[in-house]
Parts: sequence; structure tokens; C-alpha cells
Amino acid sequence: MTLKGKHAIITGGAGGIGKSTAALYLKEGIEGLLLVDLSEENLKSAKKELNDDRVYTYAADVSNPAQVKAYTDKAVDLFGKLDIVFLNAGYEGVVKPLSDYPEEVYDKVLAVNVKGVWLGLKCAFPYMQNSGGGSIIITSSVAGLRGTPQTMAYTTSKHAVIGSMRVAALEGAPFNIRVNSIHPSPVDNRMMRSLEEGFAPGAASEAKKGFEKAIPLGRYATNEDIANMALFLASDNSKFITGSINVVDGGFSA
Repeated sequence: MTLKGKHAIITGGAGGIGKSTAALYLKEGIEGLLLVDLSEENLKSAKKELNDDRVYTYAADVSNPAQVKAYTDKAVDLFGKLDIVFLNAGYEGVVKPLSDYPEEVYDKVLAVNVKGVWLGLKCAFPYMQNSGGGSIIITSSVAGLRGTPQTMAYTTSKHAVIGSMRVAALEGAPFNIRVNSIHPSPVDNRMMRSLEEGFAPGAASEAKKGFEKAIPLGRYATNEDIANMALFLASDNSKFITGSINVVDGGFSA
């Protein structure tokens, strides 16, 4: 499996899944990689950790149309083309009953998780259409396949991502643009620490045990587990796969 000669954007690039995917892409020979994240400081830290001259960074809000266009244009300016776009940025919101869910948080979750994906697709498509195609990967969640109480905004957004992926896959197919989604179970990273505390304030470790008990393989996914799927979907080994839901959940949704 190789990405030799390819170029990629990863949004949410300073987070756990983003950094692990970047490290794997570099190992597999990616020629150029642009990490996009909201925090300039986190991007600097990620670049230092990856320690590779093929890595570039760009601070942007993925829900802002001008900033999404700017990071896409920046990647093309750097690399000359786009082969892979991993739309991985996400926001979990808060854990609250639907009747108490704050409207401003609901709006932010959908802005990042749904509008951010649409804008990423919208800006990447013209470049990929003109250069012979590419692979676009979207991070959804098992929350896009089932319901979980008190996660109205997050669950809604991750269901919506599936519809966005399917429309984009159909529109992209004539141009050899493949679009697929990844659906992780709980992943052992910052986002789950936030959700654990939300479900069990002051007893997050007990919440974690409950989630692990519900996963047949008995553990959370690692960032690397998700990165491995992101590598497969980015590579030519998945060249006949588009419009697909790819579940990486240890049997959680079975």
C-alpha cells in the first residue's frame, strides 16, 4: 500500500486521528501533506511531532467558506494538485437531553461537522475534476448509524454526513472522484474524554468502562485503527470503492 507521488489535505490535522493518519501517510510515501486545524499552536506542535519537511500547516475554521477555499487553494499552490482530502475535523458538542440542548452549541456542531464537510467537498471538487480524480474521505461515526441519548447535535450531524457522502460519490464518479466515510466506535482520544465526562461528571472512568463493555472486542479504537482505514481509502487499493460506509468499531454496531 503506497501513496508515493500523492498529495493530501487532512482537516482536524492536529487531533489524534489527524496526526496518526498524517504519520501513516508519510510512512507510505506521501509527497506533500497539508494539515488544517483551528489552532495555530496545535498545528505547530503536530508539525514538530511529525518532524518531516513534507508537512505544511494552515490554521482555518472549516465552517468558514472563505477559509475553506483558502486552505484548499493553499494546498494546490503548494502541490500543484489534490489527490486526497481527508475531511476529519469534528466537534462533539455537549451531553444534554434534547429539551435542554443549547441552541448555540447545536448550531456550532452542525456548522463544523456538516457545513464543514460540504464546504470541503465544494472546494476540492473543481480541482479534482480538472486533474483526473482523487479520493475524499469523511470522518463520520457509529453515531451516524444509531442513536445515543443526550447527543442530539452530534448524532444528527453524523447521520447527515452519510447523505453528503453519497451525493458527492454519485456526482464525483464521472470524474473518478471517490468519496467514502469512516465510522469509528469510541476512540481513545480527547473527544471521548470530553464525552465520558459529559455522560458521567466526576466519574468519567466508569463511563469508559460502560462503553468498552458494549464493544465486542472489548476496547476503544486507537487513532491508528482509524488511520489504517484512512490509508486504505486514500490508496489505489480501494480504487473501486466509492459511496461506502466503512465501519471501524470492534463490532459495536453489530
